Amino acid sequence: MEREPLPQVPRRLPEADTQFRTALGDRAGGRASGRLNEAARAFVEERFHDARRILNQLDQRVPRVPEVVELLGLVNYRMGHWRAAVKRLEMFRNLTGSTEQHPVLADSHRAQGRWADVDALWIELRDASPSGPLVTEGRLVAAGALADQGRLAEAVTLLEKGWRVPSRARDHHLRRAYALADLYERSGALPRARELFAWVRNNDPGFADVVARVRSLS
Repeated sequence: MEREPLPQVPRRLPEADTQFRTALGDRAGGRASGRLNEAARAFVEERFHDARRILNQLDQRVPRVPEVVELLGLVNYRMGHWRAAVKRLEMFRNLTGSTEQHPVLADSHRAQGRWADVDALWIELRDASPSGPLVTEGRLVAAGALADQGRLAEAVTLLEKGWRVPSRARDHHLRRAYALADLYERSGALPRARELFAWVRNNDPGFADVVARVRSLS
């Protein structure tokens, strides 16, 4: 299973503007807020070096602004700098108490083979149950970590638990179904893999390489 998930630019936290203006004054604080917006655009456009440069400058001027810390963590994740991503996302977690970036944090631990940390974050996210899509992302990372360790049966069980074909397929349903079908194929359960890949293809023929996966099992 590939690295999961691909994080999107985070939501704006209302404290960011206030913290900048309190620390720097209205004019400089406003400019800092504008620079944060520039960093967010650079992130969306995958100009990660530019985003990191801006964010590091902001962090030096006003440390511990949650949104700056969060976005720095996501930038480092997208650049494959796992330790730096963990450092920033753990700080974000401590500053806010949020589970919003738990899947990305867990995947950064997964990339380093820190299985106990992946498990702990999955349990915390599962118990908090913030939203279906977010819990699904955490489940995908946890299952991927099990598969990385060769524990395919446990990974299948984790993705199967509570799975039902939805009446309306959303992106997180497709992602979970695709990952489960991949595990079925790797486990030798080819009819199940074919059926689930076909379901994904029927709902979104452009999803990943699902058309080729169905063809290879036909």
